[in-house]
Amino acid sequence: MTQAALSPPIVDSHCHLDFPDFDGEHDALLARAAEAGVTRMVTICTRLRLEPQVRALAEAHEGVFYAAGTHPMSVADEPMASVEELAALAGHPKFVGIGETGLDYHYTAESAGAQQESLRLHIEAARQTRLPLIIHARDADEDMARILTEEYRAGAYSCVMHCFSSDAELAQAALDLGFYLSMSGIAAFPRSTELREIFAAAPVDRILVETDSPYLAPPPHRGKRNEPAYAAKTAAVGAEVFGMDYPDFARQTSENFDRLFWKAAGGAA
Repeated sequence: MTQAALSPPIVDSHCHLDFPDFDGEHDALLARAAEAGVTRMVTICTRLRLEPQVRALAEAHEGVFYAAGTHPMSVADEPMASVEELAALAGHPKFVGIGETGLDYHYTAESAGAQQESLRLHIEAARQTRLPLIIHARDADEDMARILTEEYRAGAYSCVMHCFSSDAELAQAALDLGFYLSMSGIAAFPRSTELREIFAAAPVDRILVETDSPYLAPPPHRGKRNEPAYAAKTAAVGAEVFGMDYPDFARQTSENFDRLFWKAAGGAA
C-alpha cells in the first residue's frame, strides 16, 4: 500500500522542477510524488529571466505552484529586481510566494551589499502583495536576523526560512517575528542532531517540509538526486522529532503550509 493511501497528503514547500536534472521527467516525477503522498509542491524560480518557464510548469500541472525571485548567490550576475517587477507576478493565480531571496556569505560574500539591497526589495514586494517571503540564509545569520527584524518593524510581512540549517539564535529571531522554519533533508542526516534539537524546540504549527530538490536528498537517498517524493522521508523524521505519528505530522505541516501559502490553499489573506 502506498504512503498516499496510508496517511494525509503532504506538501513539498520548496523544489526546483525547472532545473535540468528533471528534464523530460516531470510526469513521472509527479506520479512518484503522488504515490508517496506528496500531492502539492512549490517550484522556485531563482533568476527572474527564467520566470516564464517556471510559470509554464505550474500551469501544466494541477498540484504545482510557483514562486520567483533572485537567489542571493545570483545577485551579482543578474539585474537587480524591482519591487514593481516582483509585485506584478502576483497577479498569476499559481504565483504564491516571493523569492527565494536572502543572504549567502559562504560562496558569495563579496556581493554582500548587493544581496542586502536585493533582500530588502523582496521584503517590500512581500509586504505589498501579502505573499510569503522565501528566505535562503547561509553563513550570514547576524545580518539576516538584523535585516528581517528591522524590516518587520517597518511593516509586517510573512516569511519562511527555507531549508533551515542555521543556528538557534536565528531560528528564535525568525520565530519571534511569527515566521516559519522549513525542514529539508539536512534535518534527516545522522549528524544533524543539533539541528533536530532546534526544530524540536520550535512550535510545530510553524514547521514546513521541503526537499530543495534536486539537492539535499534525505537518507536513504543521500548523495543522489533529490525529488519531491522524498519529502515524505523528511516528514517521517520530522514526525519523530516532534514525537508525533506520521499522519498527524503530515496533517499539521499541510495546515501550516495552507496558512502561510494562502493562495495555494485557495484562500484570501
